[in-house]
Amino acid sequence: MVDGAHLLDVAGPEAIEVRARALAIGAHVATTLVVTGYPAEVTPGWLAPLLNFPGHLDIALHIEPVPNAVAAAGLKKQRARLESGRRAGFDKGHLDDPEVEAAAADAADLAYRIARGEGKLFHVAFYLTVHAPDEESLAEQAAAVRAVAESLLMTIAPTTYRALPGWLATLPLGIDTLKIRRTFDTAALAACFPFTSPDLPITTDEDGIASGVLYGLNAVSGAPVLWDRFAQDNYNSITLARSGAGKSYLTKLELLRLLFTGVTASIIDPEDEYVRLAETVGGHVIALGANGVRLNPFDLPAAPDGSEDVLTRRVLFLHTFLAVLLSSELTAAEKAVLDRAILATYTRAGITADPRTWQRTPPTLVDLATILAEDGSEAAFDLADRLTPFTTGSHARLFNGHSTASTTGHLVVFALRQLPEEVKAPAMLLALDAIWRQVTHRTPPGRHLVVVDEAWLLMRDGAGAGFLFRMAKAARKRWTGLALVTQDADDVLASPLGRAIVSNAATQILLRQAPQAIEVISDNFHLCHGEREFLLSATRGEALLLTGDRRHKVALISVAAPGEHEVITTDPGELASRYLADEDPDTDDASGDEAGWES
Repeated sequence: MVDGAHLLDVAGPEAIEVRARALAIGAHVATTLVVTGYPAEVTPGWLAPLLNFPGHLDIALHIEPVPNAVAAAGLKKQRARLESGRRAGFDKGHLDDPEVEAAAADAADLAYRIARGEGKLFHVAFYLTVHAPDEESLAEQAAAVRAVAESLLMTIAPTTYRALPGWLATLPLGIDTLKIRRTFDTAALAACFPFTSPDLPITTDEDGIASGVLYGLNAVSGAPVLWDRFAQDNYNSITLARSGAGKSYLTKLELLRLLFTGVTASIIDPEDEYVRLAETVGGHVIALGANGVRLNPFDLPAAPDGSEDVLTRRVLFLHTFLAVLLSSELTAAEKAVLDRAILATYTRAGITADPRTWQRTPPTLVDLATILAEDGSEAAFDLADRLTPFTTGSHARLFNGHSTASTTGHLVVFALRQLPEEVKAPAMLLALDAIWRQVTHRTPPGRHLVVVDEAWLLMRDGAGAGFLFRMAKAARKRWTGLALVTQDADDVLASPLGRAIVSNAATQILLRQAPQAIEVISDNFHLCHGEREFLLSATRGEALLLTGDRRHKVALISVAAPGEHEVITTDPGELASRYLADEDPDTDDASGDEAGWES
């Protein structure tokens, strides 16, 4: 018969040395910290920074339910003490104590919820045991754990002269040898449950093979972060960051890797940051604003299927486009005149509600101005005058005339850098419309990604934000994802349409934020204190990836291979050094393998 004591000797440490605040357990040392104070408000998963601590840390959560009768009696005594203290203060002429008032209100609310059976009380103890190979490392690790805990607004105390009971309390024995407990209700306890992981769940395709592309490395565990936007509830994403945080770099990195999986893409590029990428992978660049490059807002789909009223949809789009072009909300009278004039313009070109006429040559903007001038009403004359810069004036070559550029290809970049700032928003809208017409009528169907960089240019206009919102809602039905990239959180989150667009994005990426914007970001994305501090102190390329349902989140560091980096970087200093190296072949370019970032 095997001796049970012998088995325990094998499983246990060879020796334990008990010190004032630490234990020497075999060849390593350990110390236990006790959580004695908690923040007033928390969200689910708020303990993730501690659970994901990269060192050797044992966490124990001891839970003991309190019978309802005992809980009710205790709350009754607590409410009586608080009320007597308040009345005694009133009798002495003291002012209200905000902390006592808040405690009394919380105790009353909790008592009523327990009486209605909506919650229970629990005794909860929370202990942290830190392990390290030596005393010096233990002090560093314990200080790091304390810093993480205090960033979560927790109060930590060492187990002085109780090191052995502290260590035993964190062993998988289920024994609370310290009994340093606090009372939690059901909601507070549920938020503490450690149902979290430092890594995102891995998505697989129909064959059970991991899908998605590499976004970077987990900032906590160092594991690769793989994410498949096309495996989520919807395929949209929102990327928010301050200028220079690396948001466009991360977007181009994902785009380049998606192209290798067979995804096609269209990009609205206000600053020509995606041009080199398109040229490298054989994409098509449409430089709006260049001589002879034009898109006609009156174009109809090239191959309508006849199942929808294409002409009516086109008229509705032209209302949106002209509102953005004229930089103002149109009055009811102007909308009525404009609607009548647009239909008359198509009719004069021989295009009617009959689908057989939709393949005819569409009219142009100057044809609409002519119809408005012939209308005779004051509103029509005013609209015709306001269209003059875009029909015969300085911007006539941008929007007036038949389309001269093809918008088909596996990667199409609409480069807008040559356009004046005043017309970038309508040009972005026109490019998005061209993309949407390609998406809705392409054959065969396939995964497609639409990237709108510097989306704030369009979001600040109500009509433009409305078009993006409708596109975000309808993109999933076309196997298409809409990726918005912007540095101005206020333009996105300050309006109901902007918040609706964010709520329709199953992939949300936050990079470094400015202190002035962190409150808005925190409120809308429900960030905890540690996540706020991470975004305020993040370096270039560090990001927080959130899922739209908030069930998973991960801090990551974007990494690119040297070949990828060479294609996607737009860092001015690196490009300048590369240009000088090309001019002088004898000069070594040592920066080729280093990461370069841009806003």
